[in-house]
Amino acid sequence: MDQKQLAMEKHREWQGKIEVVPRAPITNMEELAVAYTPGVAEPCLAIQREPELSFDLTRRGNLVAVITDGTAVLGLGDIGPTAGMPVMEGKCALFKTFAGVDAFPLCIDSKDPQVIVDTIVRIAGSFGGINLEDISAPRCFEIEAELKKRLDIPVFHDDQHGTAIVVGAALLNAARLTGREMGTLRIVINGAGAAGISIAGLLLEMGFGDIVLCDIRGALYRGAEWMNPAQAAMAERTNREDRRGTLAQVLAGADAFIGVSRPGLVTAEMVASMAKDPVVFAMANPTPEILPEEAKRGGAAVVGTGRSDYPNQINNVLVFPGVFKGALAVRAREITDSMKVAAAHAIAGLVGEELAPDYILPAPFDPRVAQAVANAVAGEAVRLGLNRRLPKEG
Repeated sequence: MDQKQLAMEKHREWQGKIEVVPRAPITNMEELAVAYTPGVAEPCLAIQREPELSFDLTRRGNLVAVITDGTAVLGLGDIGPTAGMPVMEGKCALFKTFAGVDAFPLCIDSKDPQVIVDTIVRIAGSFGGINLEDISAPRCFEIEAELKKRLDIPVFHDDQHGTAIVVGAALLNAARLTGREMGTLRIVINGAGAAGISIAGLLLEMGFGDIVLCDIRGALYRGAEWMNPAQAAMAERTNREDRRGTLAQVLAGADAFIGVSRPGLVTAEMVASMAKDPVVFAMANPTPEILPEEAKRGGAAVVGTGRSDYPNQINNVLVFPGVFKGALAVRAREITDSMKVAAAHAIAGLVGEELAPDYILPAPFDPRVAQAVANAVAGEAVRLGLNRRLPKEG
């Protein structure tokens, strides 16, 4: 049985990857009266008087909504909200497995950003955080920005920010391994959608150096008429030397390549044109922009992909469980750029003297990761005064 057949069989067997399990024992009349009527009236009235108590008296304080419209599902494209449910359930299972955070999938049947925003705002009081997932660009930027204005709980689009954080962590260690100094790198990102734009923004925030974004038309530059508003805004902050041309042309002399685009766009010869000991993160899935063996043939010193069957898997699972664990621990009102930077440094910091070309990131199942990220995010939230409470001891 191949992997596709096995996945179908297991999904049919599981009939869902998550379930609702009661935390309150209800085995006799007394327990029933406490968990439900008449006892439940007291916490209801307490929350009516003080809505903030909903975080203490219900599961809201450890509950994230995983929300999609099904327009950009895991490389499958616009398959619709119902078809996206297996991915959303999987995301919820990862939240619980890696960070002990409860999560619930919600698939919204609309492509109208305002309808999506209004729907989420109306249900947000049931959750401690909102994880947006698999929403196509550029609509995802508008949806996230509007939600952050209207809600006082964390809103996080993982395709953007989770990807950016793990790439930032990987690049920190790749730069350390290859002897590059912060602020001096020239980086080319191929794929100017949600992930590429967010990666560029965070790498700028972290101070890596100059960045050139490319899409199918080539390098983004100030004034290019074909850019969407999100691309135009990023073009104002990147490409200091106004480089123009194809991916192959702008990649020449670059220190690092980050691909969030399509398979087979980079050749060994293109890698050979880069600076000495270049870094190549080819993250298109399931087939990367260039296979690791080809990148190494071109002279790449460090290679990462999104795949689990190669070293240096650049995987969001290192990020989002811990980010929400930390944000929920202090009841943060939002997730800021500086929290994302702190998370990236926390992940990178888990790789010490064992740093090597085939080991620049901790493994997804490293038990230290979620707590390290959570501590970094919670600490930064407290520093910024965006917390509703201090983290509990232990």
